[in-house]
Amino acid sequence: MSYEADPRVDAYIDALPDWQQQICLEVRELVHAADPEVVETIKRTVQPYFVLQGNICALLATKTHVNVFLYDGGIVPDPAGIITGGHDNKTGRTVAVYQGETLNATALSAMFRQIIADNRAGGWRKLKRGG
Repeated sequence: MSYEADPRVDAYIDALPDWQQQICLEVRELVHAADPEVVETIKRTVQPYFVLQGNICALLATKTHVNVFLYDGGIVPDPAGIITGGHDNKTGRTVAVYQGETLNATALSAMFRQIIADNRAGGWRKLKRGG
């Protein structure tokens, strides 16, 4: 897949242990594959974000796992049960991926596509209000 990589996102990923790099690179590929217009940037000084008419997701590596923050207001269905945190969060939820785990690419891709569609429809806040 061809997309414009932000060198600051490259630097963030390159500084991580190999197993975290692989997770972040896979998420990066999936979110760009969801829509060719996705843009990557850095927000909050160091955190990689992927945006298209609003936030789609962000990455945050910790010592034990990589968090993929989904900015969906809790409205995107999760039939595969990949959400690991933030079930009661008003703005987003988390998919935590630990070393040795396989990312559910199919489920995450579907969620990215739905978040992008919701962003294009005015964003999850507008959709939650009913229109």
